[in-house]
Amino acid sequence: MNSAITSVGAAQPGTPSVELRKKVDAFVRTRVVPAEAVLDAGGGEATAVLTELRAAARAAGLWALPLPADLGGGGLTFREYAVLAEAEGASDHGPASLGSAPLLDVTMLSRHGSARVRDEYLKALVAGEIRSCFAMTEPDVPGSAPLLTETRAEARPDGDWTVSGRKWFTSGAAGADLVTVMARTAGTARDRDGLSLFVVPTGSLGFRVVRELPVLGAAGQYEIELDRVLVPADHLLGTGGDALAIAGERLSLGRTLRCLRWLGQAQRAFDLMCERAATRDGSRGPLADHQLVQQHVFDALLALRTTRPLVHEAVALVAAGKDARTEVGLAKVAAARMLQQVTDSAIQVHGAAGLGPDTALPSLFRGGRAARILDGPDELHIISVAGRVLRGYGRGHDSPKRE
Repeated sequence: MNSAITSVGAAQPGTPSVELRKKVDAFVRTRVVPAEAVLDAGGGEATAVLTELRAAARAAGLWALPLPADLGGGGLTFREYAVLAEAEGASDHGPASLGSAPLLDVTMLSRHGSARVRDEYLKALVAGEIRSCFAMTEPDVPGSAPLLTETRAEARPDGDWTVSGRKWFTSGAAGADLVTVMARTAGTARDRDGLSLFVVPTGSLGFRVVRELPVLGAAGQYEIELDRVLVPADHLLGTGGDALAIAGERLSLGRTLRCLRWLGQAQRAFDLMCERAATRDGSRGPLADHQLVQQHVFDALLALRTTRPLVHEAVALVAAGKDARTEVGLAKVAAARMLQQVTDSAIQVHGAAGLGPDTALPSLFRGGRAARILDGPDELHIISVAGRVLRGYGRGHDSPKRE
């Protein structure tokens, strides 16, 4: 991870200092990365280690940097935080260790939650005292077609709701205290105005974790079931019927955030590849002198350097509250492909060692492959972006629109 900071570029006006980026990078590299094996395994030891890491992050002034200051966070804007997110995201455990993991939920609940929801949950989320997750995808419904959601919420005479249905690929559901659930409250399939979001305490009667869903062998995703779970009226987000708009905000921010973290993971794989090439001798001399190894290094560097501007263009638009659908779609596909490409090259340069447990490369490669499906498959973004661009070239337009 030697070049993970310098490759991001010089600090710009209004962004955190180079020193802060270096502190985040050093914390992840020296504290989080060595603990990954324990954290991956889960259980009591993992909980103890995570608690220690969080205490160390607080002591270092690195806790919850992108979360609101009035809730106990660092108060950085998303654009300010973006230059730190790459270094923080180099490890899957970086965001949880440094307190930025609930950024999406805190943002969503701050904007759309009732006074009770904000008062009861926000400070506890920022403090790391409770955990939350988001449940939209369902086992029998394409993840790219939320209009087909089958989970239903029924209004009670007293104004509360009962929610029933099944969700899957819900990150971190087993240890969460809250889950935000998309459910149909009115209309039939394909009715855009009939979907709503509910904040559901996981301790509620009728809520259960059905099973864990390992992703290419890695833990963290779950299937959950809600059987007539009682949800208070003030745990409805927004005004009801606006789930797609709220989820759209979340997905735009979330996809861009993932891209930043994928950049950090790809940079980590790139550094491992270069260190291996520079220090390993093969039967024909140092690996760094082999033209095919140099080709891997060049192609990986090119992928990193051409993807980073796309991601930060999306960051700027999302941070400004502008329509970033095209830019986020481009960044998401490019970053997912780039992560898989760079880690694949790093594994190839390592040889058999790249397939085993002695480096992070198998985990990084697994993340790259999953990235092409999670947060919307590549095909969804390709069709959406291309369709939006082509509409700008339709009849009645003197010149194409810039998307």
